Amino acid sequence: MNQGDLKGEHGRWRSGPYAKVCARFPERKERFEGSSGIEVKPLYTPLDVEHIDYLNDLGFPGEYPYTRGVQPTMYRGRFWTMRQYAGFATAEESNRRYKYLLEQGQTGLSVAFDLPTQIGYDSDHELSAGEVGKVGVAIDSLADMETLFDGIPLDKVSTSMTINAPASMLLAMYIAVAEKQGVSADKLNGTIQNDILKEYAARGTYIFPPKPSMRLITNIFEYCSTAVPRWNTISISGYHIREAGATAVQEVAFTLADGIAYVKAAVDAGLDVDDFAPRLSFFFNAHNDLLEEVAKFRAARRLWARIMRDRFGARDPKSMQLRFHTQTAGCTLTAQQPDNNIVRVTLQALAAVLGGTQSLHTNSRDEALALPSQDSVRIALRTQQIIAYESGVADGVDPLAGSYYIEALTDQIERAAADYIRRIDEIGGAPAAIERGFIQAEIEESAYRYQMEIESGDRTIVGLNDFQIEEARPSGLLKVDPAVGDLQCRKLAELRAERDNAAVEASLAALGRAAEGSDNLMPYILDAVRAYATLGEMCGVLRGVFGEYKPTVAY
Repeated sequence: MNQGDLKGEHGRWRSGPYAKVCARFPERKERFEGSSGIEVKPLYTPLDVEHIDYLNDLGFPGEYPYTRGVQPTMYRGRFWTMRQYAGFATAEESNRRYKYLLEQGQTGLSVAFDLPTQIGYDSDHELSAGEVGKVGVAIDSLADMETLFDGIPLDKVSTSMTINAPASMLLAMYIAVAEKQGVSADKLNGTIQNDILKEYAARGTYIFPPKPSMRLITNIFEYCSTAVPRWNTISISGYHIREAGATAVQEVAFTLADGIAYVKAAVDAGLDVDDFAPRLSFFFNAHNDLLEEVAKFRAARRLWARIMRDRFGARDPKSMQLRFHTQTAGCTLTAQQPDNNIVRVTLQALAAVLGGTQSLHTNSRDEALALPSQDSVRIALRTQQIIAYESGVADGVDPLAGSYYIEALTDQIERAAADYIRRIDEIGGAPAAIERGFIQAEIEESAYRYQMEIESGDRTIVGLNDFQIEEARPSGLLKVDPAVGDLQCRKLAELRAERDNAAVEASLAALGRAAEGSDNLMPYILDAVRAYATLGEMCGVLRGVFGEYKPTVAY
């Protein structure tokens, strides 16, 4: 059938059978749309994808533009890394949780740090009171990092660390632990998040102003390109952007705009794009709208490939490949009827797998109430394993490709995200757009609209604003002992009494002098870490040179 005949037949169906049924039984809504406002039509046909050039827009898995995946075989070769995000209280307790997860079949570690660690304060700092070990593990020095990975061979696991402002210090501690295990840095596999721009825009765990923060990031790119070549030096994060209220299109656009800023900063610092770009990685959210999420991941891959080739002149195919970790959406979890969260997480994890993720964390059912219990973590891991081993969706590469709906939606998301990036470019790039408050305002508007839909009942959240039941108070929740803070303070006092404080002072002084100049700071940070300088001491030196970031945006 030619296109003209198909258009005629589609019009006949739309005005005939479809219209007649709608007249008798009206549809649930006047307009169906995803989170980004893209209308979902009642039917998709070849007419919706007639503009798509297969080789230019889709191609084959493992080949440009990587719409269909970054590996030719995808999960037919091996499954994604099942990397459960974990960390709480002390390094000793978190170490036990990591070993439990590895015993249960987890294939990679993902470290959650407490708030003081994330913003560069030791556990005995006055601002740390009440927060030590609460939302992650407390890491004050190399001694804590040694305990955290005790009995875990670092040449055998891949470790992701969700750390940003002090990422260079935590990476240095990891390298130093590996050295003590007899594992050279070039054998290490893993990722540091190291994405400060999204902290200014959506999350808030920043320390230093943008310019020195970007210096630290590019220092890591340069250092790891030779010393730790298998390490992913940044995980450019859309996850927290989405958690703050962004739409699927905004998540892609703002994340890739941040990625553009990092690549530009590294190129401006004299690095060759193909020397560092293959080790860039991304971190996305998997939200509730299954098909929109699948299309989002495919669109992000294609758009990034085009950006790297056309804007930055990348030649290495690996520089064009958007490799990403996914975490299911914490913002969708409800404290009401928490077992419903198992279903939500399953759908979100399925979207990530159908979208071609390289690693995945599945949230636990009780995370709207507390840090996850051991039983809940096991269910979350089993969710991934059932998808992998029982569902069959991992047996084919990009199994939803060719769906008129998926391909049309992939194209629409890519175009809308590219338009956002164009607007950000006109402002002067992501840092300027953040400083102006453009990105924050767009996220806040989307978050407000989403919340209003819930409160008006236009958007149903099962168990929250519909299908409620009377519930007993939750039990069996994980509680962090408040004594953790006191324990960490005692450990710090012992460390400072036993270490070579002259060596510490010398290493900190050298770090300060280097920060005032233009040297790569990673070797100086490593020297301080090996001397058992604390995280707070190192960040304190850099605060003294760089200052602290104070948001000044006006909305």
